[in-house]
Amino acid sequence: MYLLTGGIANARPGSFTDAFSFSVQTMGTIGYGYMYPSTTLANVLVTCEAITSITLTALATGLVFAKFSRASARVLFTEHVTISPMNGVPTLRLRLGNQRGNQIVDAKVRMQMMRTEKLQEGGVFYRMLDVTLVRDRVLSLSRSWTALHVIDKDSPLFGQSPESMAAMEAEIHVLLVGLDDTTLQPMHALHRYFTHQILWGSTHVDILTEAEDGVMELNLSRFHHHKPSDPTPDFPYSGWQPGREKKTAP
Repeated sequence: MYLLTGGIANARPGSFTDAFSFSVQTMGTIGYGYMYPSTTLANVLVTCEAITSITLTALATGLVFAKFSRASARVLFTEHVTISPMNGVPTLRLRLGNQRGNQIVDAKVRMQMMRTEKLQEGGVFYRMLDVTLVRDRVLSLSRSWTALHVIDKDSPLFGQSPESMAAMEAEIHVLLVGLDDTTLQPMHALHRYFTHQILWGSTHVDILTEAEDGVMELNLSRFHHHKPSDPTPDFPYSGWQPGREKKTAP
């Protein structure tokens, strides 16, 4: 516009370089003083460009600050969830951990199961059912935490089998919400498991062990490892075949 309308003192006529340099000086509020607007139209253009540059600078600063100041969660979920007896009661287990050096304060975990149901009128309905955890919150998550769900008569997994879960295309969704202890900003992490990621008759390997000298050792290299478990005779699943999932264990 400066090149087309002119009105810039000391600018060479028809010089795109001078017009561009004056535009950069105006947008950057530099104002060397060698070139300046000398006509009304040039002053109008300078005013419009100054207002536009301030607005763009404010927006860019806000976007960059929001991007780098936002707390991002680096939560690690186990590759599989396991179902095995715990004190004689079938229990679903999920292990999650914090990969950052900070702490997630007042961490809350929610779990839901989504499945497909065939309606009597025809068609398919996607139903979401709450999966109640034994403990759904922890004061501070710094390393690892195992979430437990007891499979009783009120559980959506009660009476199910690997075949029935696959037939209804079941999915398990897990949401972790908490506060970053450094920035005090909320953070969240979401993960979902499909039927082939549910290990029946398996349990996660312990990652916390006690050495001979009494020192507790946290071995995160075994975070995803699991092993077969021996289900009790009253394991409440139809079609259960002991040992059929043992081949999936490392």
